[in-house]
Amino acid sequence: MKHFLSKIMVIARRDFRAILFSRSFLFFILGPLFPVIVAWMAGGIGASVQGAAGEARLGIAMSETESALISDARQSLHHALPKLPGLEMLQGDRNGTGEIRAVMADGPGERNVAAVLAGTLDEPSLSGPSNRIAAWQGDVSLLVDEARRLRDLRAGAQQREWPAITMQPMAQPSQVDEAGGRIRTAQAGQTLLFLLTMLLAGMVLSNLVEEKANKIIEVLAAAVPMDAVFFGKLLAMLGVSFVGIAVWGSAAALVLVAGGSGLSMLATPAVGWPVFILLCIAYFACAYLLLGSLFLSIGGLAATVREVQTLSMPVTMAQLLVFFLASYALGHQGQPIEMAAAIFPFSSPFAMLARAAMQPEIWPHFVAIAWQALWVFLIVRAGAALFRKTVMKSGPAKGRRGLGTLLSQSVRSFRRA
Repeated sequence: MKHFLSKIMVIARRDFRAILFSRSFLFFILGPLFPVIVAWMAGGIGASVQGAAGEARLGIAMSETESALISDARQSLHHALPKLPGLEMLQGDRNGTGEIRAVMADGPGERNVAAVLAGTLDEPSLSGPSNRIAAWQGDVSLLVDEARRLRDLRAGAQQREWPAITMQPMAQPSQVDEAGGRIRTAQAGQTLLFLLTMLLAGMVLSNLVEEKANKIIEVLAAAVPMDAVFFGKLLAMLGVSFVGIAVWGSAAALVLVAGGSGLSMLATPAVGWPVFILLCIAYFACAYLLLGSLFLSIGGLAATVREVQTLSMPVTMAQLLVFFLASYALGHQGQPIEMAAAIFPFSSPFAMLARAAMQPEIWPHFVAIAWQALWVFLIVRAGAALFRKTVMKSGPAKGRRGLGTLLSQSVRSFRRA
């Protein structure tokens, strides 16, 4: 066993160094950063363009006295409701439909009037596009009501105060808020795990095909068992993936720190942040090894890159369905669908990571990781055996065999075994 592990580490170190110090790996690391930079620049440009249009304002077409009351009402409500629309005082009464349309037809940067409040405080009317007046209806009602209160107060009427509310903050959130926050944390963890797995697991596919084309795999197979070659390649790719995640994670942390945000935007998972982060690492390794072992077996059977692409597409689509299964099971904790997602090996990392965010128990995760590791072992052994029985045989007929012939032959040899 010790000799077998040493052979695995030899293959892993060889592949890890070969990939890590290659020029293509630098572009692979920088590749995902370019869309982020482009998105950031596009967001900045979009905000600048939106800012050029100006903020939509509410035009006030009332008498001078009532317009002043509306302005005072907005100042009175601004502390409690800072997102009230800005006001644009229009000269004189503009109750005519044509005049209101002319005001709203002014170009950006002039008045930016999106709707007009006309009439009187007792009979107000709000004119504008249907979607705009529907969105501003509540805000305008508050403005008019507060203006009426100020008018009555200045006329000597009995003062009407806003009700005083005693604030009693509690350190512990409610169960509803806590459950909702943990669900968002679980969804964020599942999505990040899926994206990283699908982004990084594809490297395994082309690696074995290239070495088959260069006859390197035959040299390795003559020196070490194929099981050790497969396990070594998986560990090397996993190590390379962790290097990439470390670089991307550092860049993301710098952006979050520079933006003044962090993990506080997400609710604390049930197991706590330190344990949850450790479980994220463990379940990423399991998900990567599970999908990578499947991809490695496919890459071992395929003779060309075209066959790799043809076979990897169904696996990728199946993995997407697996992710949807785990996401659906998140909303059905403790039910049979959640147990099925946790038991099925390819959805187990996603379902158990969500469970870590929702449930405080730790022991199920040790069982799940052991279960997933067992499936990695079985898939690698099956893939290596399939590779030995179908690809590593010598003879002139080997090159003429298609992939379907290889698969059918492997099934027959498995039945005889």
